[in-house]
Amino acid sequence: MKKKTRRPQSADVSSNSENRCALCRFSEDDPAMYGEKVTLKEHKLSVHYFCLLTSCGVYQRGAEDEGIFGFLVDDIKQEIRRSARLTCFGCKGKGACVGCNVRSCRKTVHFPCGRKQMFISQFTGLFPSYCRDHGPSQSLCVASDISLPQSCSVCLDSMEPILSYSVLKCPSCHTSWFHRDCVQRQAHSAGLFFFRCTLCNNKEEFQQEMLRMGIFIPERDASWELETNAYSDLLEVYTRCDSLTCLCDGGRTHSTKSGWFEVIRCRLCGSRGTHRKCSGLKLNARDWTCSDCSKATDGKASILASPQPVQKRSLVSKRYLSPIRSSISCKRPSLPVRSGSPEEILQSLVPELHPVSIQVEVEGDQVLSAGLKLVRRADFDPTHTLFIRFKDQNQTVFPGNLQDPNTARQYFLKLLTQQIQDSVVFEGPYGSKNLALDYRALREDLYFDMGCLLAMSLVHGGPPACFFSRALYQCLFNHPANRPLAVDHMTPETHFTHQVTQIAKAETLEELRRVMADSWEYLELAGCNRPISSLQEKAALVEDLVNFTMITRMQLPLQRFQGGLQTLGVFEQVQSFPSLFCRVFCEAADRLTAQALTEVFTVNFSQQEEKMSAETPVISYWRHFLLECEVGRSSVSLQDILHFTTGAEELPVANLLPPPSISFLHHPASSHPGVREEWRDEGLFPQSKPETRVLLLPVTSSYQAFKSSMEQAVSHHVHLLPSDG
Repeated sequence: MKKKTRRPQSADVSSNSENRCALCRFSEDDPAMYGEKVTLKEHKLSVHYFCLLTSCGVYQRGAEDEGIFGFLVDDIKQEIRRSARLTCFGCKGKGACVGCNVRSCRKTVHFPCGRKQMFISQFTGLFPSYCRDHGPSQSLCVASDISLPQSCSVCLDSMEPILSYSVLKCPSCHTSWFHRDCVQRQAHSAGLFFFRCTLCNNKEEFQQEMLRMGIFIPERDASWELETNAYSDLLEVYTRCDSLTCLCDGGRTHSTKSGWFEVIRCRLCGSRGTHRKCSGLKLNARDWTCSDCSKATDGKASILASPQPVQKRSLVSKRYLSPIRSSISCKRPSLPVRSGSPEEILQSLVPELHPVSIQVEVEGDQVLSAGLKLVRRADFDPTHTLFIRFKDQNQTVFPGNLQDPNTARQYFLKLLTQQIQDSVVFEGPYGSKNLALDYRALREDLYFDMGCLLAMSLVHGGPPACFFSRALYQCLFNHPANRPLAVDHMTPETHFTHQVTQIAKAETLEELRRVMADSWEYLELAGCNRPISSLQEKAALVEDLVNFTMITRMQLPLQRFQGGLQTLGVFEQVQSFPSLFCRVFCEAADRLTAQALTEVFTVNFSQQEEKMSAETPVISYWRHFLLECEVGRSSVSLQDILHFTTGAEELPVANLLPPPSISFLHHPASSHPGVREEWRDEGLFPQSKPETRVLLLPVTSSYQAFKSSMEQAVSHHVHLLPSDG
């Protein structure tokens, strides 16, 4: 029996032949489901983006602006010819370009047909696709006492809580279930930076699971961030005096740029204002709190209680920022990762600076002020060459050779880095700064500007920053990865640090409760004012307080500073090579040497002369072993030995407390005469007590026996049992 052709459908196809995708033969234009449909009129070619990504025989071999998203036209036409011989498993038509990634499976489909046939295409790596029989699946993994949801957490429509191709769930909370089409449209709208679980707000695990289950996550900002003038209302500043009696002759809405009748806004809500004169403020006063906020905070108003929303910039000011790229939407053949020194990587970000130069005028030594004016200009382009002109050429302040453009630019970048370090957005000891929470910096978006200036300075040949604390570097770039912050990472000599330190030092439950009662305002602000029933809960409380102080309350400054560092692609490169760039942003730590590690320990010899004579050569073995570890002649490193012996990750500037010491471990059989020397070496291994910093070295008859026992013990401790400390 022959299949009947449908004339109306054929006529419709012929009328839309130019709009059909050349790969899947469908004319639908749904960017969320099929990707953006691009038409090249000169080639009379239209294709869906997802069809290109999932096709088995085409790769991006061109630049992003070549062909269609890097897919060359000749390669696309070659793929069309290749797939023209393949039959779709769904519609039985020709041109099936998507095949199952399992070699033994011969199923091929058009991409739209694949969705109907439950094909899963993973938009990462080499973009493999899997048929219904070989595709990945999710497991229930929900406790028996948890009720399953009855509605989609995205569209809120009713649904059957049965995992299938069309029903997915969050891997983190397991209580957020949704339709596949709903979560795909959510990903299309939210983009890479805002796509997360609608219930638990998890982002990293959620995105990885959705990629595994075939959800495409576009690598761009959210759709609501791309709307023109979406945040224009944030540009409006409240300029009205709300005092009971207004003394200004110009009225309540009159505001001068400075002086008695400048309108000062409430530092907490920002929705109330007053003239300085009307509220009896000082002439230079900048801090004022309205009556409503004062009542709400019992007269102890703090900017930390209600941080001001920052004025968001339009995408015009970000158009030169290099986006954070990943493998989510880039289908290219796998290439080896190549890296060099930080200087080479930064230099490669701008292979050739724009021939057009932009003039920066500096009044006196106000370099930071000139830099802020530069990045806030409407025509600012970080690729332009900087031409620096100092208006004040006083020989007592500036060098006499600032007439040279290169010298002036280097001097400008040097002063700029120093003044960024000393600005209000940083706090802490010199050379080890953390971000500070400053409401004026939030209001003026100084965090973004400082990050932009710092990134521009690094690329344009400025000096390395070298003033970030290790904690700030970890908060910005997650290096070292997933390592919890401690009290020592907090900015010293601050009120918050003092309160957390007092809680951490509490030795009894009564003392802990007393300290918590004294710090109830801070605990309430951090959301940690909870009842404590045992002293064992102190560690979790301290960890929560440190995370709140350094991460939660600093979330907006950290995000804006990261946004500024994206200028010229600096943030992307640092994220790719965080260990390499650590010395650029942080004060370089001294390399651990055998000599330094030897000087840390004091040796405690035995009082008995016979034992002392056997212990003396062991110290020589110990020093020789450290030298071999330093030059790489041992299977363990000096860092492994330091961690094994003291529990520390690196040597601090100050001495370790308590000070480490070395004692000796004798074999019990060594006191019996007639025992062979090699037997004494068996079963002797070094022992460490990190809590008291005591290292017991085995007394062996030869260096080889000593080295073997040390390597076995250190390797077992550091590599096999890292969590046992």
